[in-house]
Amino acid sequence: MLETDEARPEGGPPLAPPPAPVRRSRRRTLVAVLAALAVLAPIVWSWAASLPSGTWSVTDMGYPDDGGGPPLMPDHGMAGMAGTGRPVDTLRLPDGPADVDVTLVARAQTVRLAGGRTVTGYTLNGTTPGPEIRAVQGQTVRVRLVNADVPRGVTLHWHGLDVPNGDDGVAGVTQDAVLPGGQFVYRFRADQAGSFWYHSHQVADDQVRGGLFGSFVVVPRGTSAVPSASDVSALVHLYDGRRTVAGVDGDLAVPAAPGSVVRVRVTNTDTGPMRAWSASPYRVLAVDGTDVRGPTPVTGAATQVTAGGRADLEVTAPARVELGGVAVVVGNPRPGAAPTPPAPPPTPVVDLLHYGTPTPLTPVTVGFDPTVPTRVFDYAIGRRPGFVDGVPGLYWTINGHLYPDVPMFMVREGDVVRMRISNTSGEVHPMHLHGHHAVVLARDGVPATGSPWWIDSLDVPDGATYDVAFVADNPGLWMDHCHNLAHPKQGLVAHLMYEGVTTPYRAGADTPNDPE
Repeated sequence: MLETDEARPEGGPPLAPPPAPVRRSRRRTLVAVLAALAVLAPIVWSWAASLPSGTWSVTDMGYPDDGGGPPLMPDHGMAGMAGTGRPVDTLRLPDGPADVDVTLVARAQTVRLAGGRTVTGYTLNGTTPGPEIRAVQGQTVRVRLVNADVPRGVTLHWHGLDVPNGDDGVAGVTQDAVLPGGQFVYRFRADQAGSFWYHSHQVADDQVRGGLFGSFVVVPRGTSAVPSASDVSALVHLYDGRRTVAGVDGDLAVPAAPGSVVRVRVTNTDTGPMRAWSASPYRVLAVDGTDVRGPTPVTGAATQVTAGGRADLEVTAPARVELGGVAVVVGNPRPGAAPTPPAPPPTPVVDLLHYGTPTPLTPVTVGFDPTVPTRVFDYAIGRRPGFVDGVPGLYWTINGHLYPDVPMFMVREGDVVRMRISNTSGEVHPMHLHGHHAVVLARDGVPATGSPWWIDSLDVPDGATYDVAFVADNPGLWMDHCHNLAHPKQGLVAHLMYEGVTTPYRAGADTPNDPE
C-alpha cells in the first residue's frame, strides 16, 4: 500500500486506518445527522415562513387565483403604488346629511342585562346589544362611531348589508381601528330591505362575544321604520355561556292580540348553528335579508340559523318561538289559561334547498346565468398540523394551504362567479362572504328546487359540499371567512379581491389593527 503524507506523522510510522466498527459508527452518525436534517429542515422552514411580519398588507398575502377566467392585471397589489389602482377608502359615499343619523359610543364596562344578570364586556351607548338601527329601503344612513375607552380599538362591520367597501369596517383592510378618543363616520345607502346586524371587526372574537353588536333592520319602501309589536328583532347571544334574546336574560314577551300576525327577526350572533321552532305553524319569510318566494306553513320542523345568519319567521298570536333555552313569547293566552309551555325541539329541519316556490335567478342589481360563469373557484376546507404565526398546532387549511399562504380569489367587476365550498375538516363552518349575497345552486350535487336561497352566511357541515354563485358587482377587498370567530385567527380566512383595488391600511403587531 502506498503511503501518503497524511498517513505518516512526521518522524513516525504510518497511521493505521480506524477499526471497522469505528468506521461503521461514524457512518451511522452521519446518516442519522442527515436524516435529522431532512426531517427538521422542512419543519424549520415552515415555522419561519409562518412568522408574522410586524406590518403587512392583505394584498400581499397568499397567492392569486383567477378562477380560470380572462387574464387580470398582474401584481394588483402594486397598482396603488403606481397610481393606477382604486384605494378602498375612495370606495364610499362622502360624508354629508343622512336620513338616519346615529352616534354609537363604545365602552368597556360592566352592565346589567334585562332580567338582572350582570356581565362584563363592551357596550354601545351603555347597552348590549347596542341600539337597534332602523331605516327605510333607499334611505341614507350615517353612523358616527366613537371609542370612549375600548383599549384595543373598535370598528363596525355591517353584516349582510352590501355596503361600499370603504364602509365595510374591517380593521387593517378597509380602515384603521378606532382607538380610545377617536371616531369614524360610516355613511351608506340602505338599498336592501331585510334583517341585518352590525358588530366589531377588530379583535372580533373577543369583542363580539363581549357585546359589541346590535340589530339593523331595513323595511321596504313605502312602509314605516318605526318599531311595532308586529315586527320584532330577536338577537340571540351567549353571555358567559348563558343564552339571551334581545338582551333579555330569559324569554322576550311581545304583546299581540289573538290572531295577529307577527314577524320575528331571528339573528344568531354566536359561533355555532342554532335552531328556531314553534309548536304553532309558522312560515320562513326571509333568510339573510332576502325574502323567500312562496313560503309555506311549517309544522313539526325547526329552522336552522347559521352563525351570523338571520331567519325571519312569521307566527300568529299566541305563539312561542323557541330559541334553544330562551323564547320570543308572542301574545298572551286566553284569560285564565296557563302560559304556553316550551315546545320540545323537533328533529326535522326545514330544508331551504327545496323550501318555497322556484323563481328565476335575478339578483337585485343584474340578471345572471350561473351556468355560464366567468370564473370558477374552489374553497376546500381541511385541517392539518403546522404553524400559524410561529405557533405549532392543528390548523384549518384552504385548498390544502395554511394561512397566510391562502388564495386571493381575483375577479373583475361584472364577473359571474361560481364557487364550490367543501369541508373535510371534522367541524361545521359558518362561511361568510362580505359585500355580496350568493345563491345556493346545489348541496352535495343535489340541485336547489325551491325559492332562490340567497345567503351571506352558510353552514357547511363536515363532509358537505355546496355550489354557490354571485355577481361581482361591489368592487373592493372583501373577507371570505368562517364566522366562528375563533377560526379566522386559526387560518380560516381568504379574500375576494377585485382587479386594481388597493388598500392604504395595514395589519400586524406593529399596527393597531387586528381584523380577527
